[in-house]
Amino acid sequence: MANQRPPSSVGRPPSRSFVVAGLGRPPTAVRSLPTAVRVSTGMVPSTSGHPGTRGAIPSPGVLSAPIRVADRPVTQQGLSGMKTSVKGPQRQIMDKSYYLGLLRAKINELTTETSRLHKEIENYNQENSVYLSYEKRAEGLAAEIKDLQGHLADYNMLMDKLNTNTDMDDMTSDYSMLKAQNDGEAQSIDSIFTKRREREEAVRVIDEEISKERRVADEVIQAMPALNQEKYFTMTAANKQMLHELAVLQEELDSLLTRKGDSEAEISHSPTKREVVQLHDLLSELEAKRDAMEAEHKSLDSPKEQREKFLKQVTQKHTEA
Repeated sequence: MANQRPPSSVGRPPSRSFVVAGLGRPPTAVRSLPTAVRVSTGMVPSTSGHPGTRGAIPSPGVLSAPIRVADRPVTQQGLSGMKTSVKGPQRQIMDKSYYLGLLRAKINELTTETSRLHKEIENYNQENSVYLSYEKRAEGLAAEIKDLQGHLADYNMLMDKLNTNTDMDDMTSDYSMLKAQNDGEAQSIDSIFTKRREREEAVRVIDEEISKERRVADEVIQAMPALNQEKYFTMTAANKQMLHELAVLQEELDSLLTRKGDSEAEISHSPTKREVVQLHDLLSELEAKRDAMEAEHKSLDSPKEQREKFLKQVTQKHTEA
């Protein structure tokens, strides 16, 4: 029957995809491409199945270049196509306009950063002003709290007096005594404050005089000849060195005086050490007397020398007469 389906094996290529010219139907994968499809001359046409499969016949009009798997890049996931560079062409000539563009970009960045810093400074100034206002307000509130604490202490003391049935006369006398004491302390504080202001004013006047004298001295030094200036600076350096040495010696003297005071205090509490000190003083006195007697003995001449000296004096007197 004409409408019966032919066997499935009819028209199929051999299992090895071997095709003889003029016999059988060519495989579907090797059919010629439609005329409407444009084939690139630089691309290798795809074949049925994977590249390198046997039995593929190239289509007419297409280059039959051999395809090798090794020509394509291999990754860990398998085969992949060639990746083109995503970076565009760079500027080849760096002329004046190129550097001007870079300069404008940097200027814009600096302007932006300067604006940001100005905003931060303004925010900081605002926060600082707010902090100062809060600080002043806190100081006022602290003074008010201190005043209220004083009133509360007065009220508590009054309640204690009322609870203990204290007489009003006693409370009045205590109030008068405390008031007199507070008035005296207030006057003392005022006097101390006045003296302090006077001392500060005197110190300020002295500082002004010292500054004036220093300016005059600097003017005199500038007017000196070069030789005198060098001599003055040398003497100034020597003076500073001497002052430093004086400070060191003063520290040593203070240390020795402290040790002397400690030793005297220790000796005063020990009779044996006190006796040793007395004997040492007596020994020093006797040694001084011995040295004086030896010097006097050395100054005395022998009898012969005394006779010659006497004769010389007599002869000198006769000559003068």
